[in-house]
Amino acid sequence: MSEEIRVEKVLDLKGLACPMPVVKVSKGIKEVEVGQVIEAQTTDPGSLTDFPAWARTTGNDILKTEQDGEVIKFFIKRVT
Repeated sequence: MSEEIRVEKVLDLKGLACPMPVVKVSKGIKEVEVGQVIEAQTTDPGSLTDFPAWARTTGNDILKTEQDGEVIKFFIKRVT
């Protein structure tokens, strides 16, 4: 009974090392309207701690995190 998340923009960050995934998400989130969602796909294991910390400092919401093999997907809602 999970609600489907409507993604407005997908960022393919696979293969990028810290800090580039967070830098690209910071830029990408500004390309959607407040209330819209981006999906960030990364292979950087550090993003599991980096993205939540970034979300706390920017006021945006991570709605869901999925991991499939080495690919980690973050669904981030723009709040600010």
